[in-house]
Amino acid sequence: MVRFVRSTLLLGSVAVFFVGLAGCVEYTAPGGPADMAVMGVEPQLQADRAAQTGYTMQEKFDRKPLAKFPTAVAVARVQAPGYRSRTAGSHGQGAYSVVTTRDVETDEQVERLAKLPMVKGIAPLNRMLLPPELKSHADLRDAAASLQADVLVIYTLDTNFYVRDMAKPLSVVSLGLSPNQKARVTTTASAVVMDTRNGYVYGLAEASETTNRLASAWTNDDAVDAARLKSESAAFEKLVDELEKTWTNVVARYAKPAGTVSPTNVGG
Repeated sequence: MVRFVRSTLLLGSVAVFFVGLAGCVEYTAPGGPADMAVMGVEPQLQADRAAQTGYTMQEKFDRKPLAKFPTAVAVARVQAPGYRSRTAGSHGQGAYSVVTTRDVETDEQVERLAKLPMVKGIAPLNRMLLPPELKSHADLRDAAASLQADVLVIYTLDTNFYVRDMAKPLSVVSLGLSPNQKARVTTTASAVVMDTRNGYVYGLAEASETTNRLASAWTNDDAVDAARLKSESAAFEKLVDELEKTWTNVVARYAKPAGTVSPTNVGG
């Protein structure tokens, strides 16, 4: 489901649950999603907008789209600080980190995005363009500006492991589970389409994937990680579908001659 231009994007932290079986091999999850609030996407509940709109919030309302179409698009995957999996590492500390290795993304998916209308090209953000301390979306926008990209797409993956929904999510999956237990891996992929120059949000996209299997199939940490990778790859594939829809709306609304855009209703 596409969530087009709204002021909230609440992401739960990536976590996995612990089943306490002594002597079992343990799989540690690679890390959580990025806190998208630092990307300028904030919770929407605000009291009395007319009377209590603060300066920072009003500044966001006053932002106007500045991108020129057709445009180059920069892309960045962000995760929690220190994110690391068996298939990808990350760069940067601070509020978030940037994954610069493709593990769930395929060349075909990137090519689909590059062929979207009014897109001149897709450019992933390289660690050479990023500072070691990442504080907000301004750091990503600065890197995108170095690539002459008017639009920046930021996305994150939130993966959870569960057995029967009975255990509270924690940070370790214990392997060697009983064969009558059912395991579930759920990944939510979320993205924001942003103006490089001022952080104006053009649109949002979100997609989820759930994989079910017998917990006994998790015979070792390789099997658990394979389940994670499968779920994340499928969620990203769906996210690309949603981004195509979101981008169609962006182009229809904003890729017009100067002076014809009236972005007064951000959720339109």
